[in-house]
Amino acid sequence: MIAVDVEKRLGEFSIAAKFETSAGATALFGPSGSGKTSIVNMIAGLVRPDRGRIALDNTVLFDSAAKIDVAAHQRRIGYVFQEGRLFPHLTVAQNLDYGRWMSGLPADAAERERIVALLDIGALLPRRPGKLSGGERQRVAFGRALLMKPRLLLLDEPLASLDRARKLEILPFLARLRDEAKVPMIYVSHQAGEIQRLCSQVVRLEDGRVEAAGGLELLGAPETTH
Repeated sequence: MIAVDVEKRLGEFSIAAKFETSAGATALFGPSGSGKTSIVNMIAGLVRPDRGRIALDNTVLFDSAAKIDVAAHQRRIGYVFQEGRLFPHLTVAQNLDYGRWMSGLPADAAERERIVALLDIGALLPRRPGKLSGGERQRVAFGRALLMKPRLLLLDEPLASLDRARKLEILPFLARLRDEAKVPMIYVSHQAGEIQRLCSQVVRLEDGRVEAAGGLELLGAPETTH
């Protein structure tokens, strides 16, 4: 479970968000500019809240009153961005190993083989990112995050830069991650169709505030993925 209670001023915009999630996939849902990415950046440790508390299971990651602020690389949180952010000079195999290396984890050949098979990226291992499609790059980014053995996976609109065909390619892999990798996810999106396919919990945001938290009924009428 992750518990978030944070405040942050970013220029003229302010965030005051409080919510809790359990296991499985939880969506941060709301229009562009509602504060979704800023909140996941605070969870990841990339942005420091002005005030508040963030806890993951029994570990406090941030507490302004207790002066706790765990460094981002020590939080064991995997983060997948919109565009993957792979290192262009490294092969896919080297990109996969980077997250594990940065986290100070020993090599685990069996886990690496499992993740490679889960994401169907074995044929891509010798290639460099410039030779991959957008969907392939995102699958490699998911693999790199998972090989950090994260306690939580943050997915910040990971399909936003892909066309409809690539989105439909990636969605089944995300569902497999949810069901087989057993890592809790926070999925950031303003696309209700994606959320309906992947998530069971929704935190709805508007202007930096939590409007509601609950199930998929908060998305409104069902829609298809665009």
